[in-house]
Amino acid sequence: QVQLVESGGGLVQAGGSLRLSCAASGLTFGSYAMGWFRQAPGKEREFVATISLSGRSTDYTDSVKGRFTISRDNAKNTVDLQMNTLKPEDTAVYYCAARRTILISTKSSDYAYWGQGTQVTVSS
Repeated sequence: QVQLVESGGGLVQAGGSLRLSCAASGLTFGSYAMGWFRQAPGKEREFVATISLSGRSTDYTDSVKGRFTISRDNAKNTVDLQMNTLKPEDTAVYYCAARRTILISTKSSDYAYWGQGTQVTVSS
């Protein structure tokens, strides 16, 4: 079956950096657009970043532009999220998601497969 497993979450001080990784299995990774979403307590799950099948196209939510970078390695079946200049408002559970289409999307409902999430906590 399809599995997405996130890793790299943890506790970091504001201004610090963290790199999340998502390992995919049970799918033809190169046929899926990938995304990162996050959910803080009491808030809806929100889009963070997405990347196309080839990695040639990316998109980010405005609050992370210039600070976060999404990348993928189709040979390793992984998608990463490099997070720099972290802020307390970045604190959330971060989820990796997969979408079998050539198109990228910012909507969580467009993604069929999800990882279990990894906690990111940013202290001030």
